[in-house]
Amino acid sequence: MQSEKKQRIAVIGAGSWGTALAKSLVDSGHEVRLWARRPEVACRIEEERENPFYLPGIKLGPSLRAVSHLEEALEGAQAVLSVVPTHALREVLSQAAPLFPKEAVVISATKGIENHTLKLISEIFEEYLEGKQRENKAFLGGPSFAKEVALGMPTAVVVASRNPETAQKAQKLLGSERMRVYTTEDVTGIEIGGALKNVMAIAAGIADGLGFGHNTRAAIITRGLAEIGRLAMKKGGHPLTLAGLGGVGDLVLTCTGDLSRNRRVGIELGKGRKIGEIISELSQVAEGVGTAQSAYHLAQREGVEMPIVEMVYRVIYEGFSPREAVVALMSRPFRAERD
Repeated sequence: MQSEKKQRIAVIGAGSWGTALAKSLVDSGHEVRLWARRPEVACRIEEERENPFYLPGIKLGPSLRAVSHLEEALEGAQAVLSVVPTHALREVLSQAAPLFPKEAVVISATKGIENHTLKLISEIFEEYLEGKQRENKAFLGGPSFAKEVALGMPTAVVVASRNPETAQKAQKLLGSERMRVYTTEDVTGIEIGGALKNVMAIAAGIADGLGFGHNTRAAIITRGLAEIGRLAMKKGGHPLTLAGLGGVGDLVLTCTGDLSRNRRVGIELGKGRKIGEIISELSQVAEGVGTAQSAYHLAQREGVEMPIVEMVYRVIYEGFSPREAVVALMSRPFRAERD
């Protein structure tokens, strides 16, 4: 399905994913205003027609304007894409949401769980949107590395909204010859899948860093999917959602792809490096680091058994050695697979 043409779209967040989505929309014929928190990022994008900080080497079309004032980005927008890291979302929404045009479709492309509240991204949005805005929100998921989207490589994603009309609007907006967009009403399933795959990618990276092979990675992906499904269903998600793009699709990509920041974090942990040192070298956020903490505490609160999440949490936050974590996982009591 082709995208609707010539809409004015605000993209809030000029990291690699926000920039890639902005480029995809520009390439589809839309007018895009890309908001960057740091003025120097907006200035460099305007001057160089690329984002040298987060997506270097990818040229951006003339119908993209980079700005550092929310009012300028959101004025007259027919749609808003929020692409803000989880830890910064509440602060940005508190400033941006009052400026959202009342009829605009609001699409979140953030994947995570808030640490201090254990809220899903949709639950945070619910606090800041009013009236019809709540019906007009949708959530993007699915396997999609920013660089490949920016390069125009064929990609399939899924957009979730409890309002079917909103889901269809988002589908038409984001869809193009290079971006195939599916819809679902299962917001919770898409959110849990998108957040937890980052934690599983750290686990897969740890196994790679320890020198383990394909058997180990396949086990982590498969049992990781079982854990994600348990939490999603506990929170009201549909199990079949996790068999789709927002579940196994995103999980396989992030656990195996060389472009995965979360997997790279895990590889370095597996090699014995400390998390503080690893994070200090990253130019962008690896959401799985924070999500390991929030997912662990959410699972504890909900009474959901998630041993892989627990071991990733203990490695990152309690200094548990990766090899000890593997032994602990492999030594658990025997059980039936579908328990």
